[in-house]
Amino acid sequence: MKIIVDADACPRTVLAFIRQKQALLDYGLLTVSSFNHAHGDPGHLFVGDEDQAADIAIINRSERGDIVVTQDWGLAAMAIGRGAAAISPDGRVFTWQNMDFLLEERHLKAKFRRGGGRTRGPSARTKEDDQRFEKAFLDLVVTTASRCNKG
Repeated sequence: MKIIVDADACPRTVLAFIRQKQALLDYGLLTVSSFNHAHGDPGHLFVGDEDQAADIAIINRSERGDIVVTQDWGLAAMAIGRGAAAISPDGRVFTWQNMDFLLEERHLKAKFRRGGGRTRGPSARTKEDDQRFEKAFLDLVVTTASRCNKG
């Protein structure tokens, strides 16, 4: 199992937590970002700044049993389609059950913005966001590892 992080917009606290737990939970770690977002970490993949370059690199490297950390609902849907699990930095675990709603909401918001409307951005990150991510991430790692070991 490996954890693949969409590092272009991942909060530092989330990356730090994932790195902290890596040795304890024994998973591979790959962070991916465009070269516009500097990371000096080993195991980091830089991609060009073309539209969707990081998403394509992440999907091409994900496989059944991996976990993708992203706040991009479209990327999460593709990861699930490849058999990987997906979780957002705020601790939302993406599933087939919630994906249709999320993608429809994404479409409607994009349509609204194209028509001149404005939508709110994300709220400021809180300690509770970090705690929610940490719990959901640990649960997902255990569940995913259990599924991989069964078959």
